[in-house]
Amino acid sequence: MRIGELARRTGVSARALRHYEQAGLLASARAANGYRVYEEGAVVRVANIRYLLDAGLTLDDVSAFRSCLDGDLPSVRPSARGLEIARERLAVLDARIAAQTAARDRLAAALADRSGSDATAPGMS
Repeated sequence: MRIGELARRTGVSARALRHYEQAGLLASARAANGYRVYEEGAVVRVANIRYLLDAGLTLDDVSAFRSCLDGDLPSVRPSARGLEIARERLAVLDARIAAQTAARDRLAAALADRSGSDATAPGMS
């Protein structure tokens, strides 16, 4: 399939697909006319790349999971390096959540001080 079809089937832009290819995560062949041509398995591979990116990993991180990208990602045990990367990213996300929670609590306290009540704004509970 050509890049436009892969983009439609995966919901990923053609630009992102070229970026994944440049990062060595996706491979294509070239047709006689120079167009990129992907095998059917590219759909699963792109879905798994997106899954990992959406989980907070970077493209460099995803490369450690290269051996898992062509199958059912949750059922395949990643490499030791992949597990290490996932734990590191989880720690970063936990730290960000803690920082955001602290900022939310400070803002809620400032609002409560200003209004003389609990004054939790909508969406701040």
